[in-house]
Amino acid sequence: MAEILPLRAWRYSEEWTNTLEDLVAPLFDVVSAKQREMLYHHPFNSIHLSVPQGDNPPVQAQKTLERWKNEGILKQDDLPGIYVYYQYFRLPGEGEMRCRKGFIAQIKAYDWSENQILRHESTIVSAVNDRIDLLAATQIQASPTHGLYEDESQELEKYMDAAIASPLYEVEDYQGVREVLSVIHDARVISRFLEIMKSKQVILADGHHRLEGAIEYRKQQKDTFPELKWKGSDFHLMYFTNAHGNDLKILPTHRLYYELDLSDEELLEKLSQWFDMRPFGDAEELATYTFQRKWSFGLVLKDQAWIIKFKPELWSQIKPELPDSLRNLDLVILHEVLFHQILGMSSEEQRKSKNLAFERNFSRCIREVREGKADFAVITREIDLEQVLEVCKSGAVMPQKSTYFYPKALGGLLFASIRQDEFESNYEAFFEKY
Repeated sequence: MAEILPLRAWRYSEEWTNTLEDLVAPLFDVVSAKQREMLYHHPFNSIHLSVPQGDNPPVQAQKTLERWKNEGILKQDDLPGIYVYYQYFRLPGEGEMRCRKGFIAQIKAYDWSENQILRHESTIVSAVNDRIDLLAATQIQASPTHGLYEDESQELEKYMDAAIASPLYEVEDYQGVREVLSVIHDARVISRFLEIMKSKQVILADGHHRLEGAIEYRKQQKDTFPELKWKGSDFHLMYFTNAHGNDLKILPTHRLYYELDLSDEELLEKLSQWFDMRPFGDAEELATYTFQRKWSFGLVLKDQAWIIKFKPELWSQIKPELPDSLRNLDLVILHEVLFHQILGMSSEEQRKSKNLAFERNFSRCIREVREGKADFAVITREIDLEQVLEVCKSGAVMPQKSTYFYPKALGGLLFASIRQDEFESNYEAFFEKY
């Protein structure tokens, strides 16, 4: 049973509504260094809460938050609500406008073992610890994680469509996406959201580190307020989208490798033992190349490019202990063969190594290699949503940075407090039968 609750969100006060585009920020793990520096220049941008600076960043964020509350920069909504969140976007080369529909609410920070929220990627311990420290200091969540649920009836969409006609905000974000936020206060409608979602498993699309931080913080606070049915420290802010009938797009994330000990010739020779190799004329043309066959990749070296296709007769050598849903994935093949078998990196080393980088921007991959900064780039293709769902349900996890759900949710549209006096509300009213 996935327990969700409405929330009394903290939001920028009305006087800031017309300049909201200057206050929102990308998620902490996708914001580039240059973007970050630009956003820091605005004293009230939400990045000061999501990626704080200073000698003690969590304490700095806590002080900033209290100042913003005291000065009325942020105000808490009087009534709890379900916040409807639509993202309108186009993909490069497309004229069609897409719309990803969803809603933001609070969900209990279930431990992975409870099987209510399913993950598909592993996490990095240091990044999780940073999120725990920040959450403990501020007791605020500046951006939602992204969860998928499956509901073929699409009953909730009719309520969301009605609400989005009267938006609180409309902003264009750093991705060129039109972000629209509205709210539902009707207790009857909210109770229907809670009723439908209680039978759903949630598949975490984005935000593994933030959710794992919330899970650990819930464990740390398990003995606080033992008399209360609903505790703020138990809950986590999430953006929910229906996996059925929605514009859910997953973009590829490419791989870059630095400080290679092998020559190009040695690398190609080792790869040829596992892959069929075909020279490719211009590396930049890989941006429009359609990888029709699974287990195929683009390989970019400084002065040459290749299409490499894994030899299917060798598949039996790829981690037979894993479920087939995982062994069949392109990135499992890539990480096991190239980074483990050829370059000798264990799974743990792949997660922590500074030699291996993940890059969504194709042009940046080419530039890094051409300028001699990276030794090679591997161009990957996108994963299918059905594959993500299958892996999640198997209980397995993919290599890190296997998915890039697009567009990303935006930080700063609303904030969720888990401080008990700010979290408390008459939640019982939403569980009454209407």
